[in-house]
Amino acid sequence: MLLPTRPKETFDGDPWPEIFATVYDPIEMLTFAAARTRKVKLGTSVMSALFQNPVTLARRFATLDRLSNGRAIAGLGQGDFRDEFEAANVPMKRRGRGFEEFARAMRAVWGPDPVSFTGDFYNIPESRIGPKPVQPGGIPMLLGAFAPASLERAARIADGIMPAAGRSTAIEKLSQTINNFRDMVRREGRNPEEIRWILRAHNPLEEEKARASSVIGRYASTSRRRFPKTQGARHRSRILRHESSGPSSNRHSTSAA
Repeated sequence: MLLPTRPKETFDGDPWPEIFATVYDPIEMLTFAAARTRKVKLGTSVMSALFQNPVTLARRFATLDRLSNGRAIAGLGQGDFRDEFEAANVPMKRRGRGFEEFARAMRAVWGPDPVSFTGDFYNIPESRIGPKPVQPGGIPMLLGAFAPASLERAARIADGIMPAAGRSTAIEKLSQTINNFRDMVRREGRNPEEIRWILRAHNPLEEEKARASSVIGRYASTSRRRFPKTQGARHRSRILRHESSGPSSNRHSTSAA
């Protein structure tokens, strides 16, 4: 959303990336890409949902899904930093339970009319709300999740997760995260084979010709051996290249899977 000149906290232990001073809106960028492509999936990486209204955001994603003929993926997160919450006039205490309610309200908007929703944080009076997504059952919703609480939330309400691979990420840690998430999904009474996950890899934009990082190379060569359960016919594991200038910059970014 912004690059604070006097940030109240660091960016995951590092200075805030200078590129955050100008960030194009992800849904508008994906709409631009939708007009010039035919098959590629179009999804946000981790869009901070709480800075918006669930009805408005659901309609924007549905519009993208209509214009791309059902290629949209809604990648969402609940936000992290006080400066951004302050600018959005949203209390940070809305994270957690408020974010889960936000996601449920979005799903209600994508559902059949008349739409209605009643919660502690968000309410939608009975209404007809369109456009509706092209994809049956609504747009796939994936959450940026790594901590146990966020993984459990995703297991309850999401269609998958987007773990991130940084410079020091070990394939064993990623494997453990995926397996733990599958167990959580199973405990929620859902089928883990119907849950997808997309690996986000953070690569800097440089003039030098791109080279695959060690984690990507090892993942590509060992994914079938290490993660055999995720290689279903409908929901295959995917490598998603995410380009950024920061060491762990994954907010409000635009991706294609």
